[in-house]
Amino acid sequence: MKQPGNRGGKASKAATAIIVTLILLFAGLTIRTVLEQREQAAGVAAPARGAPPGGGAGGGPPAGGPRAGQGQPGSQRQAAAVRAGEVVLGTVENHVIINGDVLARSQVAIYPTVAGKLTEIRFRVGDRVSRGQVVATVDPSRPGEVYSQSPVVSTITGTILQTPVNPGDTVSAQTVIYVVGDLAALAVETFVPERFSTNVRLGLPALVSFEAMPNENFAALVDEVSPVLDPASRTLRIRLRFVPGPSGRIDSRIKAGMFGTVNLVTNSRRNVPVIPRSSAINTYGNWIAFVIKEDNTVERRVLTLGLETETTLEVLEGLAAGDLIVTAGQNFLSDGDTVRIID
Repeated sequence: MKQPGNRGGKASKAATAIIVTLILLFAGLTIRTVLEQREQAAGVAAPARGAPPGGGAGGGPPAGGPRAGQGQPGSQRQAAAVRAGEVVLGTVENHVIINGDVLARSQVAIYPTVAGKLTEIRFRVGDRVSRGQVVATVDPSRPGEVYSQSPVVSTITGTILQTPVNPGDTVSAQTVIYVVGDLAALAVETFVPERFSTNVRLGLPALVSFEAMPNENFAALVDEVSPVLDPASRTLRIRLRFVPGPSGRIDSRIKAGMFGTVNLVTNSRRNVPVIPRSSAINTYGNWIAFVIKEDNTVERRVLTLGLETETTLEVLEGLAAGDLIVTAGQNFLSDGDTVRIID
């Protein structure tokens, strides 16, 4: 009679044998896979160390086969995504920003003809006077001597800007009684730094702005240029006249004595090739840009630049109007690269 425990021991041994066999089989398959991968890697690296299999005497590709980098997925360099724009003809201007004061273009001081006591002033600041009109009187009398009143006459037609004296003051022939100016013809007086003085000339355009009228600009032109520089400040004194508006008059809100900011155009070029500043790169001291050709490859161009602003550049050589250039994404491009234009 067989013992029940012998059956259980035989079954356990059979199961153990099956498990060991499966483990050995899995290990063998793993080792085989690793060896095959190493052989494949060695076969790919071999052409880099020697002549490629099947190549001719020169080591070139097999006859009729594809060239290196062609016909194989992922072997071509991916086209770079860039933004593009055309070279256009435009205007480039250089500016200098300075401060200036508004004053009457015709402004004179009125003096008495004799010394004495100022007995009467007939006008106040802001009043209009005419040329030849009596504006004040002076009594030239002295102790023991009585003389007739001496009139003070305005030498121009305009508006009273200042009255530095009062009735009862003793005045001389050098005392200013009134300052009269023609407010219909205002000017802006300012001083240009020496480094910009050679570019200043009559007729240069400018824009004048005032804190009292924010976000508004008033057109002006250089109307007077001093022939010499101030040796103390190393500046050139200039005056600008306002350009009348559609009504033919200067804006009445502009007052003599106002403090303005002058944006003066020191140099201007019109109808010249211009490009955005972002499209040019300075490489080893040379400015370059990339022109996009019809086959979507780029050509590296060395540029000669002219006037520059904060946003645009004038191109003297290297580009022509109508050329399609890369305006963004060119930092990692090389001559001959393929590009893809995006919006």
